[in-house]
Amino acid sequence: MVTTAAADLEALTREVTECRACPRLVEWRESVAAAPRASFRTEHYWGKPISGFGDPRARLLISGLAPAAHGGNRTGRVFTGDRSGDFLFAALHRAGYANQPTSTDRSDGLVLRDSFVTAAVRCAPPANKPTPAERDECRPYLIRELQLLADVRVVIALGGFAYDALWTALRLMGRDLPKPRPPFGHGREVALASYDRHAPIVVIGCYHPSQQNTFTGRLTPAMLDDVFARARELSAPAR
Repeated sequence: MVTTAAADLEALTREVTECRACPRLVEWRESVAAAPRASFRTEHYWGKPISGFGDPRARLLISGLAPAAHGGNRTGRVFTGDRSGDFLFAALHRAGYANQPTSTDRSDGLVLRDSFVTAAVRCAPPANKPTPAERDECRPYLIRELQLLADVRVVIALGGFAYDALWTALRLMGRDLPKPRPPFGHGREVALASYDRHAPIVVIGCYHPSQQNTFTGRLTPAMLDDVFARARELSAPAR
């Protein structure tokens, strides 16, 4: 039986996939798909926007920046088919949030448990740098995911870009946010209390699992494990 949340998330995925709102992103994602990298020259690239992925009843939401040109833009699933995803999903598996440690393509059997992974921007951007206007254009999709994932109690923002996008989305949803806004920091927690129709959540900052961070040791497997362990602790149902 498909739950209402699952059906609504599937409908949102279809809507996201058809989006052509940002001409620069449309041109880039499609040009990359039309001329695959040599190592993937036998593959058919997705070349379209990418929605979030995971458990409709997730208590943990993880938001990144945007799909990689030869990762998600190739495979059609967020954080799938690139080094960032390798690092992220291995950690999710160690933490019990995923049934396997790898995410290679949409038919690889990966299942997320109690977690949902998404991104602030849904198309692969040139140089991995979306513009503010492109970020703003995608924001309604993030807001709708947050609204549909009613069980979420912890949101992990992977990097400063995702943190900024999340903060604005929460403000537009009517959240009572602390002022001034706490700066992004790895492991920094911001608790948002329950009020009106909003359940309590905790936002946790985490360095993005990009090669720039993981190859230099700025983000280690142990550091990411600690973040997920804390998320598990904070999101556990009350007894």
